[in-house]
Amino acid sequence: MEETLKILVVDDDEVDRMAVRRALAKAGVSMELFEVSNANDAVSALRNTVYDCVFLDYRLPDDDGLNLIQKLRSSEIKVPLVVLTAQGDEEIAVALMKAGATDYLSKSRVSSATLAQILRNAIRVHRAEMQAALANQQLRESHEQLIRKNQELERQRQQIQLQNLKLLEASRLKSQFLATMSHELRTPMNAIIGFSQILLRPKFAQLTHQQTDMVERILNNGKHLLMLLNEVLDFSKLEAGRLELKSELFDLTKIINTIVAEMRSLAEAKKLSLLVQINLENPLLFNDPVRMRQILVNLLSNAIKFTESGSIWIEVKEISGNRVAIAVRDTGIGIAPKDFKHIFEAFRQVDQSITRKYPGTGLGLAIIDSLVGMMGGKIFLESQLGAGSMFKIEIPRQVSPQNAAEINAFHWDGDGIVCSAQNPHQSSKASIGHPHLKH
Repeated sequence: MEETLKILVVDDDEVDRMAVRRALAKAGVSMELFEVSNANDAVSALRNTVYDCVFLDYRLPDDDGLNLIQKLRSSEIKVPLVVLTAQGDEEIAVALMKAGATDYLSKSRVSSATLAQILRNAIRVHRAEMQAALANQQLRESHEQLIRKNQELERQRQQIQLQNLKLLEASRLKSQFLATMSHELRTPMNAIIGFSQILLRPKFAQLTHQQTDMVERILNNGKHLLMLLNEVLDFSKLEAGRLELKSELFDLTKIINTIVAEMRSLAEAKKLSLLVQINLENPLLFNDPVRMRQILVNLLSNAIKFTESGSIWIEVKEISGNRVAIAVRDTGIGIAPKDFKHIFEAFRQVDQSITRKYPGTGLGLAIIDSLVGMMGGKIFLESQLGAGSMFKIEIPRQVSPQNAAEINAFHWDGDGIVCSAQNPHQSSKASIGHPHLKH
């Protein structure tokens, strides 16, 4: 069914209006045709009614077509405008089109075919322009929305950046506080340990059995607390980038045998067998013996702590690349695969409750991982829940000054120690520094 068009004819000459009406009717245009004779009535009609097309006489008694078109366009009245004129001046035609007329036709050329064709073309062009205008408006709105979203994202980015700066400052102050407190607490703790040792010497004091037992408890707990303080202090130095390796030539076999001799009593107290197997043609390493001892003591004490029955093995051997591998195995409680990625994170323990069976700061493995990274080595974990664990470190025989100096900027990101150095093994995150974790 053909669309019925609303058409307005604006002309003060009744004969001309009739000519337009007859031409459109003869062309078979389905329409409702309305007529006005002056510009004011045309403006009023267009403000109150939506028309599909307007046929406008160029010469009206109260205005001309050019001024009327400009008024309609300035009033945001959008309708196809076909100007009919008795003149054939091309300059007028150009001016009308620039003002906003859709088309231009001389009255001498008005016929059913011509007028119907111009009508259809005018409506089609106008609707295309409206669609284009709508699309442009939607694009502008989308662009404005994007601008607003970008501004909001920029504001959020600035807030996040400011928050990060605050967190970094808080982390720095926290590390400084930990380092200061750990350092200050070591002095009285060393005094407690020293005086306890003096009291246990027979020539200084004659203590009863009960008194001796109490002093020994003070001494043991003092040593344990000092160890915890040392861990916090080391971690603070690592975060601040102030911990450095002090390399020298030492005998790895002697260090391992000394540590085993010192800790054998702890293993025997739990009825654990402690086995050592060292296969080194050359036991000499150029590294930091104090930090190497710290690594081995921590690994061995963890193995004893988390093993209730069975055995603990220490295996040392040479591997390719002028490196040494040290493995500590146990038959302890083991580690679930889901905890592998957290095991080397600072302050993280498998059991985080305050009533946990196994005490500690949760810093030991994070510090070990960082120290091994400083030495240019790697640390690996193999474990099965309920069947034991194996921690293995691989380090070069000679630590390079570059490896020792690379770690100079640690920070705490909520998940663990993150190092800004380029060595990928200087991170305590299992997913980065431990690519060979398996079970």
